[in-house]
Amino acid sequence: MTHCPYCALQCSMSVIDGQVAPGPGGLCQKGWTAGELLRHPGRLTTPLIHGRPASWDEALDFVASRIKEFEPDEIAVFGGGGLTNEKAYLLGKFARVALKTSQIDYNGRFCMSSAAAAGNKAFGLDRGMPFPLSDLKTADTVLLAGSNPAETMPPFLRHLEGARLIVIDPRRTATAERATLHLQPAPGTDLALALGLLHTAVIEGVVDKEYISSRTSGFDDAWRIAAQWWPEHTERVTGVSAADQRAAVHMLAGRSYILTGRGTEQHASGTDTVSAWINLALALGLPGRVGSGYGCLTGQGNGQGGREHGQKADQLPGYRKLDDPVARKHIMDVWGVDWLPGVGRSAYELLNADDLKAMLVFGSNPVVSAPRASGVAERLKALDLLVVADFVMSETAAMADVVFPVTQWAEEDGTMTNLEGRIIRRRKALDPPAGVRSDLHLIHGLAARLGCAEKFLTEPKEVFEELRRASAGGPSDYSGVTYERLDAEQLHWPVPSVDHPGTPRLFLDRFAHPDGLARFVPVDHKGPAEPPDEEFPLQATTGRVLQHYQSGAQTRRIGELMKAVPEMYVEMHPDTASRAGLASGEPAHVVSRRGRVTATVRCVPSMRADAVFLPFHFPGDGRANLLTNPALDPTSRMPEFKVCAVRLEQVCDES
Repeated sequence: MTHCPYCALQCSMSVIDGQVAPGPGGLCQKGWTAGELLRHPGRLTTPLIHGRPASWDEALDFVASRIKEFEPDEIAVFGGGGLTNEKAYLLGKFARVALKTSQIDYNGRFCMSSAAAAGNKAFGLDRGMPFPLSDLKTADTVLLAGSNPAETMPPFLRHLEGARLIVIDPRRTATAERATLHLQPAPGTDLALALGLLHTAVIEGVVDKEYISSRTSGFDDAWRIAAQWWPEHTERVTGVSAADQRAAVHMLAGRSYILTGRGTEQHASGTDTVSAWINLALALGLPGRVGSGYGCLTGQGNGQGGREHGQKADQLPGYRKLDDPVARKHIMDVWGVDWLPGVGRSAYELLNADDLKAMLVFGSNPVVSAPRASGVAERLKALDLLVVADFVMSETAAMADVVFPVTQWAEEDGTMTNLEGRIIRRRKALDPPAGVRSDLHLIHGLAARLGCAEKFLTEPKEVFEELRRASAGGPSDYSGVTYERLDAEQLHWPVPSVDHPGTPRLFLDRFAHPDGLARFVPVDHKGPAEPPDEEFPLQATTGRVLQHYQSGAQTRRIGELMKAVPEMYVEMHPDTASRAGLASGEPAHVVSRRGRVTATVRCVPSMRADAVFLPFHFPGDGRANLLTNPALDPTSRMPEFKVCAVRLEQVCDES
């Protein structure tokens, strides 16, 4: 039994002779076709140096010799939210101990960083869902803000079958089609809507005053701002009717959950937007109670564990802060070193830094997934050394000086941490092709050539034992977790000892701040960093579709998925298309201040007339992220993927 390589549900599956059989929770279309990737003819099986096949020793020697030419902070490491806990842990250690660089971050910065920052502010701790998924089955109402699980994680929907759904999304998504109430705000106005709902909850008398008094602080400061967002004012800004705002608030009275996704986070004000939804949840008395709560739906397979163990620029294993002297001392003792570098740059800043000379990329494809993707590609081309570890020739790997072929999910042991903070054993189901090695062996091979082989283990279980010691006493404490326990029971972190049962539900007695109280965070609506204007009158938003995942490097190689969604498209209202002289099925250019995308028009009557939607899974001239705005959230450093100003143009026939 192993687990799906895609989203943070981490559904179980068996792989027999390359064929996938679903576990008890079922699989989506991506999951049940995942076995095709194991035998794909494009699988990488040999290291490449400038496109030439090479032995592992030759490639490792080449990379190590080049690394020695640079100063430590001229070298960067870019990781991924799909790496196992063991890989994420060892990658962070490799950067800081073997390379001695501060320049490490990962693609999870593009997925969860705003929710993490907001969760830490409000609760003193970030775990995407601080309760088990099974709790959702008892809910009367679930509000989904900026999330489309019907396409991004379809098996999740079985947990919502008994609840009324409120879906907040500018599009009429597959999830919104299932909703009791769909609120369709203008892109970039989510925060204003959350403020309006908080205002309505107070005025309508739905808030839990006793909970606010006994379990929170800071309500008055948050209310001073929300008091200005009466329903009619909120309607003018968001387009959501005052009546629907009132209906939503009354539906949330009772056993309710508020869940947020990338639609709320991927803004230059993403941390504030998530904070606004948490404020609403706190006012209603939801977090820290059985049968209600707030949670964030993690996207990537190990989006939770990937940010806990050290591949983020400001973090050390156990979700410790890199600038905390006590945390630094603990990790230095575990690692047997007397020095660690400081805090590095966030993902987008790292990918665009002009003082870097080398970068090592593990499990990520930023040429497609990063904002202002053309600029990122140019910067990577300018590096003296680009090294990529992957199992297929992604668009980023195709640019690399050196490519290492590494194992994929069914070929390795390890652990993942799913969206509910549950640690899962990933079990090896089959041997990798000849010539393929694990990321752990790759890291050890480089470390050995840099003079510190003894500090880098290669067996997942041994690495996990070290991770246990490193995480001990930290916010995400895995010290009581063992492979043997994971084989026998379900464990949610923190698990501070081997006789501790784990913590499926956080905050039941107190929140993680020293005084035990949750914090209201006063926030106000600012709007998109790039509002529409006469030159770029429309707002573009991006997202995922059922058949594809992230940059598409995996799913675009699977025939069934490509047959279903073979090419880039842009959704728009028929009137929007007509005004631009376009028709459904025709090619169109979508143009922003940063680039131009060619896509096939899809006319969708439920779309807002002021917005267009593009999936971000496709390469080349169809990269949605050629358009997106790299404006960064000041706290999380999350780019503003979810809204940018664009215009539509006809594609001229040059024949």
